[in-house]
Amino acid sequence: MNWQADWGLRFRMFLTMFLLFVLYIVFAGAITLYTGGGPFFFALLFGGFSLVQYYFSDTLTLRSMGAKTVSADEYPQLHGSIERLSQQADLPKPKVAVIDSQVPNAFATGRNQRNAAVAVTTGLMNTLDRDELDGVLAHELAHVKNRDMMVMTIASFLSTIAFMMVRWGAFFGGGRGRGRGGGGIVVAILVSLVVWIISYLLIRALSRYREYAADRGAAAITGNPAALASALMKISGRMDQVPKDDMREEAEMNAFFIIPIKSGVVGRVFSTHPPTERRIEQLRELEREMAAA
Repeated sequence: MNWQADWGLRFRMFLTMFLLFVLYIVFAGAITLYTGGGPFFFALLFGGFSLVQYYFSDTLTLRSMGAKTVSADEYPQLHGSIERLSQQADLPKPKVAVIDSQVPNAFATGRNQRNAAVAVTTGLMNTLDRDELDGVLAHELAHVKNRDMMVMTIASFLSTIAFMMVRWGAFFGGGRGRGRGGGGIVVAILVSLVVWIISYLLIRALSRYREYAADRGAAAITGNPAALASALMKISGRMDQVPKDDMREEAEMNAFFIIPIKSGVVGRVFSTHPPTERRIEQLRELEREMAAA
């Protein structure tokens, strides 16, 4: 495997995490000031939530998607493909999970390379041939190798907490912001809303770039970018036929999918993924480069 470090991805990860860290400090100070909860309250809330999400991210994600961990006896070909591709990618073999859904999709989750899981739907296995499925599995393994899930999980901490504060602002009803009375609660909710929007946009920008990086990683692992390009075309065509009530309620998991579940114009504007057409163009260019090498 001709794997090369993606310094563009690393720089974007560092920049996003740095900006989010600055946002954390501002957010903590504002919430402490306007809710009167004190730094201990914020540290307890943020620290407890962060630890749970970090250490149980793989389990929580698999459960939320209805994914079942399967054995090699149940899905021998799937296990064989993931084991072979993991060896080619120089990775420990992740857990293998299957989702009983006709929506053709796949995702990877887990806090690090030794605690990762790759899940696929039955619809994906029924839609793709073996080379195309290898391309999709290699894409997910590239996410694991790039440590994308860890970065995205950490990056989502602040966004999730800020969203919770906006949605359940009444939770701070008992807090009084140093003489500001109930006005402190309103300010805290507004601050949370601004923080959520900024962190949301930062995470989406990073997520789109990491998909390009994972596509390049899949091409390096398999040596066959055309197979992934073909898989993306097939999956994209099938996604347009997905009923609105089938997995679309899981649209918040789009950052983990090989192709996101569409959710209208706003969903496409703030998509976690770049346009499928551009991804396919990049893969075709990689195919030409490999042929010329």
